[in-house]
Formats: sequence, structure tokens, C-alpha cells
Amino acid sequence: MTHALALEARNISKAFGPVNALSDVSFGLRKGEVHALVGENGAGKSTLMNIIDGILKPDAGEILIDGEKADIASPETAQRLGIGFVHQEIALCPDISVAENISMAATNRRRAFLMNYAETWARAETALANLGDVDPYARTGDLSISEQQIVEIAKALTLDCSILILDEPTAALTEREAVKLFDIMARLKQRGISIIYISHRMAEIFAHCDRITVLRDGRHVCTKDVAETDPEDIVRRMVGRHLGDLYPPKNAASAMADDLLAVKNLSDGERFFDVSFALRKGEILGIAGLIGAGRTEIALGLCGLRSVVSGEVSLDGENITPQSYSQSIATGVVYLSEDRKGAGVFVDLPIAANVSALAIEQVSRKPGFVSRSREQAQAARLGAALKLKCGSLDDAVATLSGGNQQKVALAKLLSVGPKVIVLDEPTRGVDVGAKAEIHRILRDLATRGIGIIVISSELPELVGLCDRAIVIREGRIAGEVTGDDMNEEEIIRLASGMGQRNGRGA
Repeated sequence: MTHALALEARNISKAFGPVNALSDVSFGLRKGEVHALVGENGAGKSTLMNIIDGILKPDAGEILIDGEKADIASPETAQRLGIGFVHQEIALCPDISVAENISMAATNRRRAFLMNYAETWARAETALANLGDVDPYARTGDLSISEQQIVEIAKALTLDCSILILDEPTAALTEREAVKLFDIMARLKQRGISIIYISHRMAEIFAHCDRITVLRDGRHVCTKDVAETDPEDIVRRMVGRHLGDLYPPKNAASAMADDLLAVKNLSDGERFFDVSFALRKGEILGIAGLIGAGRTEIALGLCGLRSVVSGEVSLDGENITPQSYSQSIATGVVYLSEDRKGAGVFVDLPIAANVSALAIEQVSRKPGFVSRSREQAQAARLGAALKLKCGSLDDAVATLSGGNQQKVALAKLLSVGPKVIVLDEPTRGVDVGAKAEIHRILRDLATRGIGIIVISSELPELVGLCDRAIVIREGRIAGEVTGDDMNEEEIIRLASGMGQRNGRGA
């Protein structure tokens, strides 16, 4: 790494109506460095990156590439200038193959009438060889969220870029997949490629980045060498206040509580087999495991969103094995997808309409006619309980930050008065402040006797938030961790097939 700048943003400002998204922000990226860009949702990170990538035009300021002023009029221009951008939100064509998605930019540049499929498959296989076990011939829409993220990264790496922007690249990756990505980043850095790394995960930033720039409320707060600061200092500068504990105190009494939900020998015959566990009243139970182990499929099965071939689910001792999600909701078991924007909320609908979506009858005076006053009152009540920040309940959910979108999704679940809430990656893509608030909300719900199941790929979250965790490997329960065994090492041992040190693992 040298001190020569590969990219420099000088005095960038950008407003959307009366809102100043960026105010006189400057940012410098050295050649061959990994530079973390951090800040709460709404701090201006995405706006700055969208300007660098040519998606937005700044109101003031300039961008320099290798010391030369650059007019980045479009993403295509950015690509020609050597800028590759891996967005947090998946932006792939679902109905074509993985290989065709990876080669899309190269295909667009070709002048030939027909595609060279041999070249397409070869390019995809080379790109994926260093990332993960994804079939280049597979239909992209059939992949999991984590597999699609790998394809996005592979797609960017096939471009001959000297500057690579990674926006929350590990949010949907397992620990093993993330390690592969960090290895790739290290090799790219050795080749002189400069990387802008956007993440809320402090451990990743301090392990793999050289410098950190903090944005808050659209302004540059500081840029520091990683060696000169620590996570607590960076978080304090991000939020402008002392955040306090990220994880609220656990409920020791839950270990003695009665079982609320019991899952016995549940199987779908394809992705999970003979799964049995219990969830106690007021407990937060974690489900850990590598992506692809069957965690999400188990959650879908117990909520009636995936067909099962055997086993049963009981609530308060009564068999409720659902045949559909509507039946699951009626019994008091609700589910929040890991794909918040695809299946968690209706991003283009108003906040109030989202909150009432699971039980329209609650806000209707007669069938088929929604009472606007009832809908607004319900959304206001649940929004206040979750400390939802919004301008108006008539605003589209798309206008909210990631953390507040997740609160809307939680409000929708709470509208039906659930007994059990199943959450898949509940804090993916939200900033540290919103993450702490969501953890507090979940603990508050648990203290009210609601059973919470949390699927998370973030091991610190599982250890810090959950009272107990089961670990899934290859569709089966590999073991359980609790008490002193509730640590990252034991979870990894079980997830990877090594078993627990004390021999209690499966």
C-alpha cells in the first residue's frame, strides 16, 4: 500500500429536496488499501458510493481517479474507469443462469450477434472457484440469498477493476464463506486493487481493513488508521453517543420455564430430517449452522411455509402442525424472512398498510373495507412500542432505513398477538444502533412470555442474544449449546462436524 490516491472525493454535497444527504464530504482511497466506510443507516454511505459509481450526480464537489478529474455519468462509465460495485441488495436476473449473470457486463460490451457460451461458462467457473460451491449452470432465481451474494461478488471480480466497492458483502455469508472472501480481498490488495469496505461488523473491519472513515448525518466525522482506534471509539463516533450494551441481559429464569413449543421428529425428506427441540416460554432460542445446513427450511416447515413429510409441531401441548402459513398465524406462530424486502415487507406500500397486512379483519369495519382510522391507530400503537422513526404512517416503507423497515416487519407480526416469533437473520443489513434496539425489543417480547426463535449467521449475535442455541448440520441437529458452552468455538465445532469437546454433540 502506498499513500498515492486511487480515488478522491472532494467536498461532495447532495440533497434530496430539503434533506441534505451529504454536506461537503471528502474521502480518499489509497492504492492497495482496504478502507472501511462506516456510519448508521442514513449517514450518507450509500449516497456517496452511488455518486462514485455514477448512479447519482453530486450537487457540488468532484471525483478524481488516479489524480485526474473524472466525470462519472453512469455505472457503465464507472466500470470503464475501473470501478466495480457489489451492492448489498441483490441485483441479478433471476431467470437466467449464474454464468450468464456473471458475464453480463462482458456480454454487453461484445459486438458479436451470438453469445460465446464456452467463454461464458469458463469465465464463471474461474470466478466461482475462489468463492464457493455454486453451480454456474444453475438458474439464479433458484439460489439462496447467500449463494446469490457470492454470484454478485464473482460478477464484480470478473471486471478488470482497480477500485472495488463492497457494500455489506458478508451479510448473507457463512463464516466459512466470509473467510474465503477475506482471503480474496487480501490477494486483491497485494495486486494493488483498492477496496472500499462498507460494513456494520466491527470485528471484520478491525481484522481486515487499513483505515476507517466515519460518516454521520451526511458529514465526514473522521478518518483513522485501524491501529490508532478501537471499536468502542468508532461506534461512539458513528452514533454520536454512548451506545451501551449491544445485548440486553439474558433471562436466567427461562431455563426453568415450561415448554411453549415442541417440535418432534420433523422432516421434509429433502433438506432436514428428524428435527426435535423445545422452545420455553420467555426464551430466545438460537438456531445456528452453516448456510445450506437447513436452518431456514426447518423454520419454514414448522410455520407451514414448507411441506413436511413427518413429525409434528405442538403449542402448549396441543398439536398444531400447520398445513399453511395462515393456519400457523391462527395458532400464534409467525415468521419473518431473511429476505426483508422480498418477503418481509411491501416496500412500496404505506407503513400502516404493512402493519395490518397479516390481519386485515382487525382494521375493517366490515369484510373487504379497511377502516383508515383503525389501521392508523394500530400502526401508531405498535410503532410507538417499537420506537419506529418515520415522517408519516402514510410513507412508503422504502423511504425508511433498514432498521426501521425491520421494525415495520416486526410490528406486522405483533399485530396478530403471536405466542411464538421465528426470525431469520433479524439484524441483517442494519446499523449497530438499530441492531441494539432490535435486540432490546426481542428481549422485551421474551420477558412478556413470547417464545423467540432466532436464526443468525452472526455468531456473536447468537452468543450474546440467545439463552440457548441448537446447531444444525446437514439437515440434522448436531448438538445444543448453553451456559458455559455458549461460545463461538463450540458452535463452529458442531456446525463443522467436529462435535462438542465434552462429547454431548451429536
